[in-house]
Amino acid sequence: MAAAPRTSLPRNRYDFHSHTYLTDGEESASSMWYAADRIGHRALAITDHVALQDPGPILDTLRAEARAWEGTDLLTLVGVEVTMVPPRYIPEAVRAARRAGAEIVIVHGETVAEPVFAGTNRAAVELNEVDVLAHPGFITVEEAELAKAHDVVLEVSARTLHGRANGHVVRTALEVGNDLVVDSDAHKTEQLVSTEMARQIARGAGLPESHLARVLEETPRRLLHRCGKA
Repeated sequence: MAAAPRTSLPRNRYDFHSHTYLTDGEESASSMWYAADRIGHRALAITDHVALQDPGPILDTLRAEARAWEGTDLLTLVGVEVTMVPPRYIPEAVRAARRAGAEIVIVHGETVAEPVFAGTNRAAVELNEVDVLAHPGFITVEEAELAKAHDVVLEVSARTLHGRANGHVVRTALEVGNDLVVDSDAHKTEQLVSTEMARQIARGAGLPESHLARVLEETPRRLLHRCGKA
């Protein structure tokens, strides 16, 4: 695949959560990265779902597609979202993904939109191998403090159902001092969000203007560095 032509838009959008048809998405990684490139992304992570199966085949496929983007303006991240795993097995799943070469590991948090094992949030934030806790729902202050201690970033979700608890996530993060990112959780290209839309989502969740630069630019750049991409 030929890389997409460079867009004239500023490259200031970072998104650490999306999916392809390898799991429950609708399009290929190449399609997702092409669309992200066209709307001004600097980085897009593909984080397809894994549980306790071998994550190697999914990661190998994603890495093969990512090679087409080497040397372009778009940074591709190949990773996983550990999903619907009983909490006691989350460390095993996370470490298996790391051994298989995942550049980013996120955990499917206790969203209000789906039944998720109680204790998932806590199991994820007790691990410093987890990069992002996705849509953590009604995360507690104690869980947020553990996330901060273990450098786990909390997600503000652009997904309508998962985003129902965004206001709670933002309030708790502001109280504790957690790092936040705004992710699309896109399952098809049209669900990717622009920088301006990410800004509106953050503001709508109650994030003060004074914190926007940290959430939309500073924390994403730091997270990229942690993932070996900056």
